[in-house]
Amino acid sequence: MNFGSLQGFVLFGLGLLALGITVWALIDAATTRADAFVAAGKRTKGFWVAVTGVAAALVFVTFPNVLSIFGLISLVAAAIYLTDVRPAVRSLRGGSSGGTHMGPYGPW
Repeated sequence: MNFGSLQGFVLFGLGLLALGITVWALIDAATTRADAFVAAGKRTKGFWVAVTGVAAALVFVTFPNVLSIFGLISLVAAAIYLTDVRPAVRSLRGGSSGGTHMGPYGPW
């Protein structure tokens, strides 16, 4: 990769962003209670840790070229976890992030 060009810097930045997103999804899946996944009606914790772990590994291996097919699939897998599974599981975690704050239209 030629880092002298603007495209090289943009791809490097996108690679860092993709790596950060997939690692965030992996850490969140690994630190969430196993029973919360089942209670939320999602697949098991082991499944989501495996999916996000493979996604993070693929982004790491294909780091400079995040726009490859493997990089894009990895980003989609992490995005599904972060936008669908994480909010459902987060509401069951308890504590301040568990939806205990109520607004006029529901929890926030």
